[in-house]
Amino acid sequence: MRVAMWYSNRDVRLEEMPTPQIGHGELLVRVEASGICGSDVMEWYRLDKAPLVLGHEIGGQIAAVGDRVKDYKEGDRVSAAHHVPCNTCHYCLNGHHTVCDTLRQTNFDPGGFAQYIRLPAINVEHGVFMLPDEVSYEQATFIEPLACILRGQRLAHMQPGQSVLIIGSGIAGLLHLQLARTLGAGCVVATDVVDYRLKAAQQFGADATFHAEDDLPTRLRQVNQGRLADVVIVCTGATSAITQALQSVARGGTVLFFAPTASGVTIPLSINDLFWRNEITLTTSYAGSPADYTAALELLRARRIHIDEMITHRLSLEEAGIGFQLVADAQNSIKVIIEPQR
Repeated sequence: MRVAMWYSNRDVRLEEMPTPQIGHGELLVRVEASGICGSDVMEWYRLDKAPLVLGHEIGGQIAAVGDRVKDYKEGDRVSAAHHVPCNTCHYCLNGHHTVCDTLRQTNFDPGGFAQYIRLPAINVEHGVFMLPDEVSYEQATFIEPLACILRGQRLAHMQPGQSVLIIGSGIAGLLHLQLARTLGAGCVVATDVVDYRLKAAQQFGADATFHAEDDLPTRLRQVNQGRLADVVIVCTGATSAITQALQSVARGGTVLFFAPTASGVTIPLSINDLFWRNEITLTTSYAGSPADYTAALELLRARRIHIDEMITHRLSLEEAGIGFQLVADAQNSIKVIIEPQR
């Protein structure tokens, strides 16, 4: 089968490798669509493991079913989670599925930028989601990122009527924007350094958009009844964005660090200015739980989140290198999807 083999963001090669052989309890999925995630282009996180077949946001069709698989059959339309929790450890039982050791050790074989993937038995058991007729393969590539967004906003304790500042209007920021709107947020403000993405944020419902170099606290007060933001969601790893977030959160508010920084980045924090008396909460989130996947799929099925307009590029495996450059450059693209069967 053909795969897009990643050596770096500027070196993605079309290569051949054997189609995976499935065993007991496993599935072979023919990949019809696979999205390029921002995490796929984090070279500091990936280069020491290259070459790799990446891709974890998939929609496809079951091509073969292993022995002992009862719930699925050949031809079923599915999406799947690449990382799945055990559901029985201390972390899972306390609602922290995404820090489960099992979740951090599971994955597809090889990855979504391939014509076929093997789903190990544990993924079949805990991480396969049947696609309703209303959800296309392309739309299925949004299930995983939307599950991550759902978990992030839950950990940030988002409440209806709260004001929200989203720093970074790439795909994650725009999904956060739409979900906040769906959940009844009050004033929603988005920022970015790229005009293309600021226009996208306007299209998807932001009350106001500001260039990231603006004086955000001042601009926020102008559009938010003189107040800073109840919830600030940081969707970029830029250190300047972290500083802006800490300056822009209201008393009693929450900052959600949704995107990682580059490796080794640290920032100084003033305990007195930030926390003492002001009751600011800083939190992070990583990945999504099985329940988040189910909720994300239902939101997509019900058309509560508008995603088709987010797809800016549809590329073949041969063109995957172009896709990685588009996502890494973060300029005139939002959602880039690879179609391995083209």
